[in-house]
Amino acid sequence: MFEKIRQRLFLSNLLVFAIVLSGFAIAVRIVFVYNLKQQLTSHLITLGQSAAASTEIDNGQLEVEDRFLAQELVRQAQTLEWFDRQGRLIQRQGEDIPQFPLNPNVTVAVRTGDPALQSVTLPILGEETQELIGYVRVSQELDEFNETVFQLDIGLVVGVVIAIMLGNIGSIWLNQQAMQPIEASFERLRQFTADASHELRSPLMAISSNVEVALKYADGMRPEDREVLIAIASATEQMTRLTEDLLLLARNDRAVPMALTPVNLSQLLQQLVQLYQPQAQHQQIALESIIESNLVLNGDMSALTRAFTNLLQNALRYTPSGGKVWVKAKRLSHHVQVAVTDTGIGLAPEHLEKVFERFWRADQARHHDESSAGLGLSIVQAIVQSHQGSIEVKSQLGEGTCFTVKLLLQNS
Repeated sequence: MFEKIRQRLFLSNLLVFAIVLSGFAIAVRIVFVYNLKQQLTSHLITLGQSAAASTEIDNGQLEVEDRFLAQELVRQAQTLEWFDRQGRLIQRQGEDIPQFPLNPNVTVAVRTGDPALQSVTLPILGEETQELIGYVRVSQELDEFNETVFQLDIGLVVGVVIAIMLGNIGSIWLNQQAMQPIEASFERLRQFTADASHELRSPLMAISSNVEVALKYADGMRPEDREVLIAIASATEQMTRLTEDLLLLARNDRAVPMALTPVNLSQLLQQLVQLYQPQAQHQQIALESIIESNLVLNGDMSALTRAFTNLLQNALRYTPSGGKVWVKAKRLSHHVQVAVTDTGIGLAPEHLEKVFERFWRADQARHHDESSAGLGLSIVQAIVQSHQGSIEVKSQLGEGTCFTVKLLLQNS
């Protein structure tokens, strides 16, 4: 039980930690890439403004002062282009890149392809008249920019993975520290339940024996005294069953190893059906069985008998007169499947997940039978799980319930 809790805590911590770190990494990447783009754009704007300042008009023609070092532009993978007012290319310096039309309406543009480019287009204004005399476009290849972003992504991914691994190690240690006092408290409670159940058996047996003797020699006893003794005997029997159930559950919680022997489940189920056939007839319930022969598995005979007895009793208890109960057992590959189906009161969908909880009973079931303590199905589940099996329940309110048990066959 605690192992499943540890696993759930570990997976929950892993999920939360991964989400937090991933969110942090994404935020870092967004901020870093944004700032990098802003720096590149600012650098291109500065270069473009310098190039625009080097332009003048001579006899109505746009001329460019040749003061930019083409070698430096090439080294920076940058290109400078000057255009007249009509968008015609006048001069180009720097990196040789494919030509593409000028769009003076877009100041900053990013072009995909090979190579990927970012360009900044600025107007050139006359010094005196401040009239538009042309345009300058600065382009920058984005190979270095993309390489920087790629390295950032690798660093973030590796950092997140390492952080998650270290965080998981810490999470395992913290879970162990947090679960230790809980496990210790649960172990003490489980031990107390086992000890109390064991110690209660003797006084209950003494009470039951004395009541039986008193009822056996009831000559001269007043009728009201006899009714009191009968009530005491009934309560004692109910308490005895409860202590036995609690003791069985406590032993199962402590994972006490069982003595496994070959069990012929076919014979066991057939004997139980025959045993409860008189009770079914008395309740006017049709009890039928379809059981394959020679279904043999390794298990605890008494525990398996207890489990299927509880299922059969449960079906008969909550099936009204005129109803039916089926017990079906068949071989499925390496497993045996046993289904106990009834046409009883059924369960609401919201109650299906609670039927195996200890001391839980639906309101209808509680009203129907006050003698049940709500441990029968918990015991069935505990026994089935101790045999490495599984149990499922399907039910529809007012139509019936089906409990399906799967157990591993012998030599499987």
